[in-house]
Order: sequence, then structure tokens, then C-alpha cells
Amino acid sequence: MPRVCFEDFAKGQVIASPALILTREAIVTFARDFDAQPFHTDEAAAQDTFVGSLIASGWHTAAVGMRLLQASVFQGGSSMGSPGITELRWLKPVLPDDAIRLSVTVEDCRGSTSKPDRGFLRLAMTALNQRDEAVMSQAFTVMLPRRDAAPLPPRVVKLAEAAPVAEPTDAEILPFLGRAETGTTRDLGPHVFTADVIMAFARAYDPQDFHLDPEAARRSHFGGLCASGWHTAAVWMKRMIATRTRDAALTAERGPVPLFGSSPGFRDLRWLAPVYAGDTLTYTTTLTDKRASASRPGWGLATMRNAARNQHGTEVFAFTGMVFWQWGP
Repeated sequence: MPRVCFEDFAKGQVIASPALILTREAIVTFARDFDAQPFHTDEAAAQDTFVGSLIASGWHTAAVGMRLLQASVFQGGSSMGSPGITELRWLKPVLPDDAIRLSVTVEDCRGSTSKPDRGFLRLAMTALNQRDEAVMSQAFTVMLPRRDAAPLPPRVVKLAEAAPVAEPTDAEILPFLGRAETGTTRDLGPHVFTADVIMAFARAYDPQDFHLDPEAARRSHFGGLCASGWHTAAVWMKRMIATRTRDAALTAERGPVPLFGSSPGFRDLRWLAPVYAGDTLTYTTTLTDKRASASRPGWGLATMRNAARNQHGTEVFAFTGMVFWQWGP
């Protein structure tokens, strides 16, 4: 792949991407893999939900944004990764056959003070549809190599052997948000990141060398094949849906089940350490705040800290998310 460098960018630069059409098939396929809620998988079922029609998962839109970022800002090559997202907002639903494109502004460029082989770009990204409506905004930082600097040696990494994990069978009562206790943590269960699945996700959404090619990844600063950060995030959603489905089934045996809506976005997402091929992550979600919605009677907005730890107990991923949650029966 071509090598894009820190010196290729300047503060104030604006970069446009090509457009990518999200077909109904693509929307439903992603949702079945990672975000199997009715408003992402079935038109008829979607009519009776908070949203009212079939729309793309927000995580799908974010992953497509990464694909378009790689095709435009990274010029078809690889960055050195991103430490995280300051804020992401899903502004309007993405509908089947919407054509999504990016406008990216370079807000700041600075060299690393601790690692002279790289620099940081602070970017503001807007995703637009074919009607020129903003559907997603994102503020984030990426790392890029410096053109004339000798690269630091790769990390020394010993990849874990991918071992199968059992799907959890535990279940808890799902409360309506008005009755939910802040500070409560729900264990969402484990997920194993195999090399084949890491590379398949990368081919679809994040085709950078260290996600696609084990040998190129070994030579990179990561030192081994690692998952796209958006893959790590999408699996958090997958684990959330699997856990919520078990909890809803138990709750339905005893009374009404609260409904969940869409998310307006998240903040402070951090990819704290690489997720390597063979790693097993265990995900959690903690309710940190809640409030009744002024614009949606009967609904509330929940704020949650979400995280994942690897098999060594190291926190590798965390973010503060929000979701609409039925306030009371």
C-alpha cells in the first residue's frame, strides 16, 4: 500500500471522499452480525419501534466512515492507528441506498514529543448523504509516520492461541430506565478475535496493512495482526444485544419488557491497547447517569461507561455512550 505521511497535511486542509452506497442487503448483513435490533434488520418490525423504519446501525455508518477515510485521507494506504474518538454524533438516520461521503477538515498537526517517528492529526469529519444532509459527525485524532524519521522498532508480541468460549447463559431482569440504579454494571460476556475474522472485517471496512496482512502487521509498530478499532466497537454492540436478548426473555416471564431506541452518539472513546489475533475480550456496561427525555414522552436517555478487558485483565477499549431507553411501563 502507498505510504501517507504526517508531512502530507496542513492545518485547515479539507479533504473529500468518494461516495459509498449502503444497500439494504449491506445494512441488514452488518446488523445481523453486530446489531440485530428490529429497526436494522426488518422493515415490517421496524415500523413498531422507536425509529419507525429500517435504518443502518450507527456502528455500520461509523465503519463505512472508516472505509471512506482510508480511501481519501489515508490515500489508500495505512496510518499508524488512532488513540480514539473525542466525540461522535449520529445526526440523521442512514436509509437503504443512501450514498455516504465524507468531508474531513485538518484542525491541527503536531509532532509527537515522545516518539519522533510519528505525528498526530486532529480531524473533524462530517458524513453526508446524497441530499447533502449531515448524518454523522466525528472529532478524532490519527497518528501518521514522519517521512524522514527512522521508525521505532516494532513491539515484541506473542499472539495468543484463539480458544473457543461458551456463550453465557446468565440473565437478569431488565428494568425500565426510571427504576434502573446508576452504578450498576452488567457483564456482557467474552468474544474471541480470530485472525480470519479480523482480516474479513478489515477487508470490508478498514483495509490497513496491520489489520489485513499478518507479515506486514509483524513489521509494523504494532508487532502483530490486530483488529480494527471499529471491529472492537462493533463487537461491544454484538455482546450488548446478545445479553439484552437473554435478559428480555427472563423479564418477559415476569412482566413487561422495556423497549430500547437508537443512540444519539458517544464521547471519549479510547482504544487503549491493540487487540491482537487470538485475544479474548470481556465486555461490560455500567449505567452512570439517566434522565427523562423532554422531547420523547415516556422515554429517557441513559449514559453508560462501556469497556473491554483482554485475557490479561488489561483494559483495551472504553467509551461513554448514550441510548434512548423506555422510562416506565
